Amino acid sequence: MTSSTWAAFRAAEPSFAESVQSRFERYRHHVLATLRKDGSPRLTGLEVNFRFGELWLGMMADSFKARDLARDPRFALYTNPGADDAMDGGDVRISGRAYEVTEPEAKSRFVEDVKPPEPFHLFRIELDEVVRTSVEGDELVVRSWSPGGPVRTQRRR
Repeated sequence: MTSSTWAAFRAAEPSFAESVQSRFERYRHHVLATLRKDGSPRLTGLEVNFRFGELWLGMMADSFKARDLARDPRFALYTNPGADDAMDGGDVRISGRAYEVTEPEAKSRFVEDVKPPEPFHLFRIELDEVVRTSVEGDELVVRSWSPGGPVRTQRRR
């Protein structure tokens, strides 16, 4: 499977990437799915950060989700749906792989900009798929992107 960095996604599909980032930035907390040792899913909350042209996931030191990603980097990330059932702006799901950043220079740059509680784990993501679902008029509109292809749009009534 081909994957892509956030920066490459933004370069390939700037308006779609902007709509996805905007939807994540609307709320602070989102839902992360990782894989436990036995292969079953683990859902946890977390904050996401768009910095330096990339999408980052920061986690408390030795958290279950950090251990899950260190063992198996596959994840799915889902936007916070909001305070009510309006789903204003739709919802977004990103799936891919998360790789821990251990280079002191990269991590210190993040610390300088974000000032997270330390110690912590920092993961940079690579995208396998980005999906945004929204309602436009009387249609459900699903836009999806995978590396190497254009945004695909499906409309359902």
